[in-house]
Order: sequence, then C-alpha cells, then structure tokens
Amino acid sequence: MGRIKYLLDTNILSEPARKIPNLQVMQNFHQYDGQYATAAIVWHELYYGCELLADSKRKIQLKSYLHALEEGGLVILNYDQQAAEWYAKQRATLKIHGKTQAYADGEIAAIAAVNQLTLVTRNIDDFVNFNGLALENWFK
Repeated sequence: MGRIKYLLDTNILSEPARKIPNLQVMQNFHQYDGQYATAAIVWHELYYGCELLADSKRKIQLKSYLHALEEGGLVILNYDQQAAEWYAKQRATLKIHGKTQAYADGEIAAIAAVNQLTLVTRNIDDFVNFNGLALENWFK
C-alpha cells in the first residue's frame, strides 16, 4: 500500500465534519496526512447518513466535506475476493466460538487486514474478536 498505514472507520473519518471535532483526532489527521485510506463500506455509511438528512445547511456542509475528501485524493479501498475470503474464515471461527459481528464491521476489518493496515476506530470493542487485526483509537 505504499505510504498508507491506516484504514479509517466511519467514526474517525466523520470527526472533522463535527461542529466541535476532537482535538486529538484532528492532530492525528494532520500528523498522518497522506498515510490513511478508508473502505468503500465506510464511504457508503457516510453517504447514506448524509442522504437521510433533510435538505439543510448541515446536509450541504456534509456533502461539501465528502466532496473535499474525494477531491483531496482520499484512497477508498474496495471489498474484494481476498478480503471476502479473510472475512469468511474469521466469521466461521467466530461462529464456532458463539460470537457474531456486525457484517459491515467484518468487511471493514477484512479490508484493513488484507491490506496490512491498522484499523483506526473509536469502537475498538467492535473489532477485538478478529485475529491478526491491528487496531488504534485516535480519541486517546
């Protein structure tokens, strides 16, 4: 993946669009500029959330933020065959042990894992059951 080291989850990528963004997250965005990507699933979640909003100043601001990310060259990684196979193995192991994960979280985890990226999320607990997945919380 070249210089890319991090895959940003929805709750991280959306932080700069908040009215009062978390300072630590913003410092990490600046420090790791050019070293992060996101997953197509995250992009879907952001666009979906935006589309659910009523026409408003907030919706315009969010669409503008997403457009700026796109224009700025944010890398968006797809869920491909390698990720699907990784997640299938992980999901089967979890099921055998009586655990289930949110399907979208599994796809995001798989994209991070097969691309050897650290998944950055505020919700570490949503991903700790995946084996071999590097995790980081920029809110700490």
